[in-house]
Amino acid sequence: MSDGARQNVEQQVTLLLDLLQRGDASAAKQLLPLVYEELRARAGRLMSAERKDHTLQRTALVHEAYLRLVKPGVDFESRLHFFNAAALAMRRILLDHADAKRAEKRGGGAAEICLDDVDAPDNDSNEEPKLDVIALDEALRELETRSPRQHQVVMLRFFACLKDAEIAELLGVSEKTVRRDWATAKLWLHAEMNKE
Repeated sequence: MSDGARQNVEQQVTLLLDLLQRGDASAAKQLLPLVYEELRARAGRLMSAERKDHTLQRTALVHEAYLRLVKPGVDFESRLHFFNAAALAMRRILLDHADAKRAEKRGGGAAEICLDDVDAPDNDSNEEPKLDVIALDEALRELETRSPRQHQVVMLRFFACLKDAEIAELLGVSEKTVRRDWATAKLWLHAEMNKE
């Protein structure tokens, strides 16, 4: 997609989010085609950090997150707010799913944590991901109180699967700041999630 076309889509998304906030139910139908493929790609990257036998599929994750997000009267202040909300919705859905599975097994033991899985996973890897989304959620809650910007960087990079340049644009900071926040947050999350 050319820069001009991308900018046009971004403007349409912003306009439709504004219409949605004003209660225009048809805006949700117009918004879906503009964001669906992007959300589906991001959900696919996010789901690749899950077990290979995960029962939740990326299409279901996108649809459920979208339904939670776009209701007439919902207030999105910006594209950043929308992507944060999408990231939070996907995170909540994955946590609910993990909680349900864990409850089925009656606590069935926590998975080993490997923070490399928090970075965009490599689909060619034969290793099973070892990310405990519940431990990650607890660590992210703590990170949000310690450093709200680092928390946003993690949410936008991991859950919304945005690239550094996109995150920098949305947060109004340099790409260097995004990379530094990501590296710092990743180290802190690793230590927090692997505490005894």
